[in-house]
Amino acid sequence: MHRHGYKGRKFGRETDQRRALKRGLIKALIEKTEITTTLARAKDIRRDTEKLITIAKRGGLANRRLLISRLDDIKTADLLMDVVAPQIKRDSGYLRIERAGFRRGDNAEMGTISFVDSIDMNTKKEGK
Repeated sequence: MHRHGYKGRKFGRETDQRRALKRGLIKALIEKTEITTTLARAKDIRRDTEKLITIAKRGGLANRRLLISRLDDIKTADLLMDVVAPQIKRDSGYLRIERAGFRRGDNAEMGTISFVDSIDMNTKKEGK
């Protein structure tokens, strides 16, 4: 069977499990600003997370609701929109992936994914 036109990695999981895994990794990245996971997972979530950050930077109620539906978490969506997005000063390339060696148990290549700009999680957006 040919492999042309298939996007994304399967991670040896079914669709719903794969979506839940990616959603959990994205939430952890937004809340902690840096996570260490396998390199393949880091590369896969970078694409989705950068799209979510672009949506958050646009602002507005419709985009906030879109983030809530994509993340399934109001708290994380509000954190992304009110704290993280206003501190990012670039138009794209929000995330950085650095190689972090190999995992001891199965020798999987690990990577650390983090924001390029420094994010202060204690600041809140002025308003309301």
